[in-house]
Amino acid sequence: MATLAQPAGPFVLGTFAAQGGEPFPGLAARDRVLDLSRNLDWAPSGTRAVLERWEETLPLLHTLADDDTLDWLPLDDLQVHAPVEPRQIFQSGANYRQHVIDLEVAHRSPDDPRTVEEARAEIAAIMDRRAAEDLPYVFIGLPSSIAGPYDDVVLPSWAAQPDWELELAAVIAKPAYRVSVKEALGHVAGYTIANDLTDRATVFRRDMKAIGTDWLRCKNAPGFTPLGPWIVPAGSVADPGDLRVTLKLNGETMQDESTKDMLFGVARLVSYISQTSRLLPGDLVLTGSPAGNGMHWGRLLRDGDVMEGSITGLGAQRTRCVAEGTP
Repeated sequence: MATLAQPAGPFVLGTFAAQGGEPFPGLAARDRVLDLSRNLDWAPSGTRAVLERWEETLPLLHTLADDDTLDWLPLDDLQVHAPVEPRQIFQSGANYRQHVIDLEVAHRSPDDPRTVEEARAEIAAIMDRRAAEDLPYVFIGLPSSIAGPYDDVVLPSWAAQPDWELELAAVIAKPAYRVSVKEALGHVAGYTIANDLTDRATVFRRDMKAIGTDWLRCKNAPGFTPLGPWIVPAGSVADPGDLRVTLKLNGETMQDESTKDMLFGVARLVSYISQTSRLLPGDLVLTGSPAGNGMHWGRLLRDGDVMEGSITGLGAQRTRCVAEGTP
């Protein structure tokens, strides 16, 4: 059962559907939803259409959220889909200090002569240089990997080491190309939650190590990016650099870290991406995942696992893992 769980601000934006009905862009406030395709003069077909006219629409959304005379629908009666269908997904890797240290130590070669402490110190020094040189690590994901916040996650038979990565995701409104760090947040409509699932067994190419990482293979299976439940407007999030990211696996806390641990904040990531690519309304900027993934715990995802992910003020998602071929 979906609940707003006291999100930051007076309302959130999302994609909803009545049982058996077509998805519609919705304004959710106080456990009720308003169909924006029926309550805005220009009848947006989806959330992305709302984001394309964000500056003019945002004041209207504030007005609508306070109007009790409109035809509101109970949230409990609706299915919650991923809040937006992005054209582009930009994913930041190696962006949380402790997470990078954990991964590098976990992936050390068996003949690595360094002690664990030496490896951690060396990796920390590398990250300090990255931050000083302003070089985030960003790659591209496929929109077909997006799933709803309560959908089952199908674990492909070829994925030998499926892992979780809960992340803060920024949602773009105003197109951004070659914008400065100072300008960057002005292009962000709001924030949502993404779980950027990764098959650790296929991150690196074994046939030719010089090729490096294989992000297509390890991250882009259908449904490997549960998204949502909704978009919280940026004006309702006091500081995206100070939010708690928490993931529980079968009720046990695995990730619990502040976005303060990010090497590059939202503004720096958006600006960096925009120097090469044009960000479009509805696009996602995933900001990386904190420490506490399955490789760290020595416990990867399997059939029947339930993941519950939450970020301060953004709500929570709950997804169940299902092995491919399971009825």
